[in-house]
Amino acid sequence: MSTTRRGFLQAAVAPLFIPQSVFGANDRINIGVIGVGNRSGLLIDQLPEGGRIITVADCFVKRCEDAATKRKAKWLIHGDYRRILDNKDVDAVIVGTTDHTRAIPCIHACQAGKDIYAEKPLTLYIAEGRALVKAARKYKRVFQVGSQQRSMEMNRIACEFVRNGGLGKITMVQGVNYTSSEKYSGLPEEPIPASLNWDVWQGQAPTHPYNKKLHTGWMGWRDYAGGEITNWGAHGLDQLQWALGMDGTGPVEIWPLGADGSVAWKYANGVTVQLDQSPKSGLHAGGRITGEKGTIEIVRNNFKTDPVGMITNLPAAEDIDKWRDERALWQARYHMQNWLDCVKSRQKPVADVEIGHRSITLAHLANITRQLNRKLAWDPKKERFPHDAEAQKMVTRVRRVGYELPKV
Repeated sequence: MSTTRRGFLQAAVAPLFIPQSVFGANDRINIGVIGVGNRSGLLIDQLPEGGRIITVADCFVKRCEDAATKRKAKWLIHGDYRRILDNKDVDAVIVGTTDHTRAIPCIHACQAGKDIYAEKPLTLYIAEGRALVKAARKYKRVFQVGSQQRSMEMNRIACEFVRNGGLGKITMVQGVNYTSSEKYSGLPEEPIPASLNWDVWQGQAPTHPYNKKLHTGWMGWRDYAGGEITNWGAHGLDQLQWALGMDGTGPVEIWPLGADGSVAWKYANGVTVQLDQSPKSGLHAGGRITGEKGTIEIVRNNFKTDPVGMITNLPAAEDIDKWRDERALWQARYHMQNWLDCVKSRQKPVADVEIGHRSITLAHLANITRQLNRKLAWDPKKERFPHDAEAQKMVTRVRRVGYELPKV
């Protein structure tokens, strides 16, 4: 790439418009993919007929070439994602980058007038999420977060049942005690693969020498991700937020429960959530909610109640079974369909950016609590720790020069 690092990130703001190609031949939406790793590959293969991939970009260009060859696709391939945003034929983008590099292309896409499907976890830290919400609202973008359980009928029915008082007064909420990432301890330097821009891959994070284990195992280190609590935890915490009716807010207190990393938090209405269950508890990507009338366990595309039969308005069998194909654990075809429908209608999708931000904020708060190991007060309206300067510094991060968040 001939651009400087700073120039690479200073994308021009395009005029705000709904691209005419949305209403073009066959009414298909032209899509660009930013970040062409494993998850994006699954999304490409599951894209509904209403969308059409026309261009892809990755700072590791070989990934784009391999993805195109595998699918015998004649996509425009770029090492610089801004070329996708410059393309007036592109209506929308799928952003499937690593966690630590997701925010900047999402904001630039908003500024370029493109609608967005961004993978979860949406952000690396709390302040990034609010910046994304501001950008989506200012530029009037349809912004879907890849929390696909929001599109599953079994999950919708279960969460509505709780919100509508089906369990009576809530007495206990439990989620999975997923692990956090760790401080990067360093790995020996190895040769950088051809066609990989290692500086761009590192993005906002501190610079480290290239190592394949870092390049492929980034999720385990704090510079790049929050660990399993922001990975699988993003789904489970989102379900608890949804079921408890807390999509637009968050807790007012959070505290550690034990040496195993378990934490608890309390909402303003007094409901308390405990992340104290083992990943092997059977609550994967969900949680257990107990009330005066019984208990419900919500997981991916399923739920069970005690006593049995508390919910009788089950969806049609085909609405349950359709999520069990295409490597069902990661299937997102119908969630992307909701996004494409909203690109045309200009309505908010089921996992709007505000929802995604609020849900992953819980995981970030848990990580901060674990690191500081003390009880913290949290103001969900102002999104700040009102009485703890050390905790407040962790709401944001020092970003590397040239990789600052774009001004909105």
